[in-house]
Amino acid sequence: MSRLKLFIPVFVFMVMAVMLWRGLYLDPRTLPSVLIDKPLPDFELPRVEDEALITKADLPDEPFLLNVWGSYCLPCLQENPILMAAKEAGVVPIVGVNYKDKLNLARLWMDDNGSPFDFSIMDADGRLGINLGVYGAPETFIVDGNGVIRYKHIGVIDYKTWDEEIMPALAAVKAEATL
Repeated sequence: MSRLKLFIPVFVFMVMAVMLWRGLYLDPRTLPSVLIDKPLPDFELPRVEDEALITKADLPDEPFLLNVWGSYCLPCLQENPILMAAKEAGVVPIVGVNYKDKLNLARLWMDDNGSPFDFSIMDADGRLGINLGVYGAPETFIVDGNGVIRYKHIGVIDYKTWDEEIMPALAAVKAEATL
């Protein structure tokens, strides 16, 4: 029995080595969301633009992007031109979630940089973000016309991400909606 105890550290080392080796091949930008194929959480929050209360019932009844952003978020500023171009082209409705921000700063950011959003929800305390499983801004969800989360992207959306990830996922959700 005492000889067997000598092999315990070797066994533990081997298990840890296999786990670390496997970790080398994981993409750190892909964090699975338990909310995929689940409905958006219920909420009642003010709109950034005019403080009118918004609920889940006020969201578009067609596939849309739900973009989590903040005035403090430099990557949000980087992805703004892409989202603005999508809005101008009428590609998809875009709803913003202003995450853990101040109302006056959010409005100022939208005035200075333009708003790609049909409207933006003020999530000052971050409760909606927590219910969505948000790690931080920016994060973007594709939501179908029934209010079900179908896709989640963590991080900035650049042109490559837009063309290779967002648009194909959006096209798939839109195609399912027409069936």
